[in-house]
Amino acid sequence: MQFKDYYQILGVPRDATAEDIKKSFRKLARKYHPDVSKEPDAELRMQEINEANTVLSDPEKRAAYDQLGQGFSPGQEFHPPPGWDAGFEFSGRGFSPHEAAGFSDFFAELFGRMGGGAHGFHTQGRGGEDHHAKVLLDLEDSFTGAVRQLTLRVPQFDASGRMTLSTRTLNVKIPKGVRAGQIIRLAGQGAPGAKGHPSGDLLLEVEFKSHPRLRAQGADLHLTLPVTPWEAVLGAIVPVELLDSTLKVRIPEGTQSGRQLRVRGKGIPSNPPGDLLLDIQVVLPPANTPKARQLYETMAQELAFDPRRNGKG
Repeated sequence: MQFKDYYQILGVPRDATAEDIKKSFRKLARKYHPDVSKEPDAELRMQEINEANTVLSDPEKRAAYDQLGQGFSPGQEFHPPPGWDAGFEFSGRGFSPHEAAGFSDFFAELFGRMGGGAHGFHTQGRGGEDHHAKVLLDLEDSFTGAVRQLTLRVPQFDASGRMTLSTRTLNVKIPKGVRAGQIIRLAGQGAPGAKGHPSGDLLLEVEFKSHPRLRAQGADLHLTLPVTPWEAVLGAIVPVELLDSTLKVRIPEGTQSGRQLRVRGKGIPSNPPGDLLLDIQVVLPPANTPKARQLYETMAQELAFDPRRNGKG
């Protein structure tokens, strides 16, 4: 996927005001609108102009795009990193995948799922609109539960039309067993209601930070477990360090690299708890001493094992 420079498409600087963007959009629309334009690529250009305006005229999308696009050039190969939009507070529900399909793949990848877990509401004269934010948590928080101080960035245009970022800090109770993709609802922390009606809620979509050993998938946890050749061949009981305990896991005799072992109920402690999935990796000791090399030479002579002959010795 190629990076799109929306500022270049609209012909405005990166510090353009909301009025600058509006004027440039109107000028380009008069030139490229397919109903009036004689330009050969008018329809394609108009699609790009509409897309750029959709992002840059919205302070929330623009702020997220600005953070994401630092250091990228138009046409450069680009893939948004996981959790790129975490920490931004968005109003409304964003674009559904169906709505985003009318734009480019670049737009759909960035904004097609933004706010997907939080469908805001706003009815004139009634309650306020829900807001949505994605938050990055430590995997350990799911095992113990915690109270975390989270800071959210709230993009908006100031009185002069310049985009600014204000922040607000909240103390949030993280429930034990929470999974990625789940929503933590903070009542009354969304947009204020009209005429004294109650405020909307703030919906926090959970995502986990990268962990050096464990990977969460739903309620399950995945872990690569290194074992020695003799543990794999002869079978063994080996310790596995988790976030809240140490397990003793039986390695069956004759286990090969790539085999997956399942330990039920030892994943994220949700209701019901997930499983722990162990991907076995047989690790060879180095032949870095004369004795170790001699052992390998003895194995080569006495075992007469050829793994390339139909997988049999």
